[in-house]
Amino acid sequence: MLMRMICEPETAFSSAELALELNLSRNHLTKIPQHMARIGLIEIRRGGGGARLAKAASEIRLGDVIPALLQVQALVDCFRPEGGHCVPDRACGLKSRLHQAEMAFLDHLNRSTLADIATAPDTILEQISRA
Repeated sequence: MLMRMICEPETAFSSAELALELNLSRNHLTKIPQHMARIGLIEIRRGGGGARLAKAASEIRLGDVIPALLQVQALVDCFRPEGGHCVPDRACGLKSRLHQAEMAFLDHLNRSTLADIATAPDTILEQISRA
């Protein structure tokens, strides 16, 4: 979705347009933008106005995108906000290591921005149309 928005940063995309172009369920697609809007990655215009990048792609670090996605789907069940269902919770030695790995992963991603990974608009649109 963000890759599509990079192609036309001034355009406000409706969830219906994005779902159709990206061949995704509109129901699924409406959940992710809300999380991204909460952390300031995109702006959502109410009443059918659509969504667009909240700032330039060069200002959005890749590691900033992941927390928005992890709010929808945690890396592992025990990382869910409500704690998930982890039987050996207190005896688990894996949780702290996974957390350290997640922080290293985000640190690595934060070395790049959306602009660094942007594809030429005609290329991304061509790839989307093939999907």
